[in-house]
Amino acid sequence: MSHPRMIQASAAPAQPTALAHSNPGSHPRTLALTAQAEFEIEGADTVSGDGGAAAPLPRFRMMAYSGGPMRVAGWRHPVVIDLAGLAIPSPSRPIRFGHDATAGVGHTDQVMVEEGRLVATGMISRDTPAAREVVVSARNGFPWQASVGASVEAFEFLRENQTATVNGREVAGPLNIVRKSTLGEISFVDLGADGSTSATIAAGAAAGDDASDPVQGAGTPAPEANQPAITDPVQTMRQQIAAESERIAAVRRLCAGQHPEIEARSIREGWDATKTELEVLRASRPKAPAIHAPAAPAVNQRVLEAACVLSGRLTTPERHCAEQDLEAATRAFGQSIGLQELLLHAAWANGYTGRTFRDWHGVMDAAFGRGIEASNSTISIGGILSNVANKFLLEGFFSVERTWRNITAVRSVTDFKAVTSYRLTGNDQYERIAPGGEIKHGTLGEETYTNRAETYGLMLSIDRTDIINDDLGAITSVPRKLGAGSGKTINDIFWKTFLANSGFYTAGNNNYLAGADTALSIDGLTKAEVAFMDQVDSDGKPLGVMPQVLLVPTALSALGSQLFKSMELRDNTSSAKYPVTNPHQGKFRVEVSRYLGNAAYPGQSSKAWYMLASPADLPVIEVAFLNGQEAPTIETAEQSFNRLGIQMRGYHDFGVALQDPRGGVKSKGEA
Repeated sequence: MSHPRMIQASAAPAQPTALAHSNPGSHPRTLALTAQAEFEIEGADTVSGDGGAAAPLPRFRMMAYSGGPMRVAGWRHPVVIDLAGLAIPSPSRPIRFGHDATAGVGHTDQVMVEEGRLVATGMISRDTPAAREVVVSARNGFPWQASVGASVEAFEFLRENQTATVNGREVAGPLNIVRKSTLGEISFVDLGADGSTSATIAAGAAAGDDASDPVQGAGTPAPEANQPAITDPVQTMRQQIAAESERIAAVRRLCAGQHPEIEARSIREGWDATKTELEVLRASRPKAPAIHAPAAPAVNQRVLEAACVLSGRLTTPERHCAEQDLEAATRAFGQSIGLQELLLHAAWANGYTGRTFRDWHGVMDAAFGRGIEASNSTISIGGILSNVANKFLLEGFFSVERTWRNITAVRSVTDFKAVTSYRLTGNDQYERIAPGGEIKHGTLGEETYTNRAETYGLMLSIDRTDIINDDLGAITSVPRKLGAGSGKTINDIFWKTFLANSGFYTAGNNNYLAGADTALSIDGLTKAEVAFMDQVDSDGKPLGVMPQVLLVPTALSALGSQLFKSMELRDNTSSAKYPVTNPHQGKFRVEVSRYLGNAAYPGQSSKAWYMLASPADLPVIEVAFLNGQEAPTIETAEQSFNRLGIQMRGYHDFGVALQDPRGGVKSKGEA
């Protein structure tokens, strides 16, 4: 499987907290994964309320985690815990209510992984209101669910179209796989998120069996065994009055003067002690953990840039923005942000108090920081637009053909003046050192090659109509066009220079071959290779440089690939040879360009092809970039006073020039 980058997150495993306590702008350090759980609560007896002997504590069995992907607050993509990497410090782990350390329920006596699921058994051992609520609610049929609290120590991000096997099942990206974690506690919760499991609860005794009542309240006492039925009406009435008095006393004792509404309703509607206590517990329990309602992430400049990247559907956004910024942008804006919304956020950060885009000029003034002290400006809309535009500009730039980059030498220049390259020729061979130890000087030949960088550029605008129409695509599509335009420009200049080679590839330079036998084939390759290898330096000695590249037009692409990859080539025509073994298999890397055979370029041919040295050894052509900047630059600003909108300009500084003719051989491919 493909293994994405690993992100480490340190956490204190001893006391993992609920996910809500994590920083909302980054990945959580702990997991509170809520799963619909299977519980079995058995032997639900407890110490009786009248001082009787202690009965066995209620026991439970739960499927705490199903092993599948889950949606967890704070994570942009689903999360899977790799149970193979889950550390269980001991069989006894605390059982809580809603991840609240003050609301203990009990403990486990066994935690295990069964068939890719996390299963736990234990007992309700805490004497707390939360413990009583769990048992009483289970007896009443409430479908409790579980939430696992685990500290995250290492996780990996599985990208889209990637798959992995976790917990015995195959999962597909995009999702996060928690590869290493430590189990802290397990909690009872009332709302789960794992839809792959079902919730079933089996009480240990029938609902009407008072002997298994987990909470022995002060309600009507059960009649003793074999007690004869009372037939005296007066006695019956007295017992009814006594039972009612005891019921009311129990209700008042449970409410303790703090829940007058529950007390009044209990007396009025004839609730027993069990139902009253359950309502009191529900009214008294703490609020649900913030995992169910995470705080809104802070919106800063990086988050706004991430929102633009997601909205513009930039390829592999994780390469351009930090994961925590993408997470925050997703929670704040989903997968889309409008241009007006972007400008408003920048204006608000710079002190603008309006809440709508109705005051168009006011929003633009505040967004671009006009009339605001630099120290008071917290978000630069110009910076956001430039950063976002550059990301989309590069995507457009790299979307066009880049064969030129694989056959050229690249150099950096510091200005726009012509620069000269020198080749070390002449006596550059080592000579035997005489006994005196004198080393003779080599010579620097007179062969020179020049080049110079020039500036190419274009300006496009986002006008007032785009802004009023809330078209964010304007700040993503415009730089894409500028980037693609720059890529096309460098291709245009490069291939015009490369194909203007009538005086470069000549018979006099021993690097030009013509005739029917120069068509691309095994024989044609052999002839070109011989011509290349026979090239000599100024002293008439072999160059010592090997050919490595086969440059062909699109019409010869398939044949070039066959000659490079095929071990055997057969010709079954009559009276033809059978070249069973391909002597050039794997020799020359094939590069294909659509410009070589395009009719718009002088010197083009769909039959001509080239054998070239590596540009690092002996380049036939060179591209010079100002300050080594190979990608174009884009800048954004508000339009001038007489125009409404935002302007973008892209420019690129480079130059192209032919270099050493001995670095290649051209075959015409025909007579």
